Amino acid sequence: MIGRLVGQLYEKSPPRIGIDVQGIGYEVDVPMSTFCNLPQVGDTVTLLIHMVVREDAQLLYGFATAEERNTFRELIKVTGIGAKIALAVLSGLSVSELALAIQTQQADLLVRVPGIGKKTAQRLLLELKGKLGQPDETTGIVNATLPAQLEVQAALMALGYSEKESAKAIKHLPEGIDVTEGIRQVLKQMNR
Repeated sequence: MIGRLVGQLYEKSPPRIGIDVQGIGYEVDVPMSTFCNLPQVGDTVTLLIHMVVREDAQLLYGFATAEERNTFRELIKVTGIGAKIALAVLSGLSVSELALAIQTQQADLLVRVPGIGKKTAQRLLLELKGKLGQPDETTGIVNATLPAQLEVQAALMALGYSEKESAKAIKHLPEGIDVTEGIRQVLKQMNR
């Protein structure tokens, strides 16, 4: 099994990249979180690999960190989640944001990822509970603002706004805002 690749990056076309390792070109699918941190074409790159061997193909999935690869492996163990959906989840949410969503049982965060519906989100929450560890507190303000934004969204839904309307409204809230001020700003914006 291939566990790591170190070589020259020769192609970048999301979500697939090409790595030349001593004359052999490997095509590797990566989440956008890894893709955005890749060096320029022609530079050396190191990726941790998850290899899938099927009857008709040998597929490589690359990750910048062991945490991403481990999360990917946990995701594909969930019933109905394949590699493409797992990559989409890791492209849409950081590992820490996913862990926070699982820990706080916030299905609405998962539903925002393309390919994840309500039933799949509920299945992810159920099957991943306790498997991803604790959210990383060092990621800073993103995780600190998520609960406030979710409280604002819950308040809007309690006031009769749809989930879609409230999710759209909280996207424009500034980082670090408290719940009361967030509700005030969103209501002001929605009443225009």
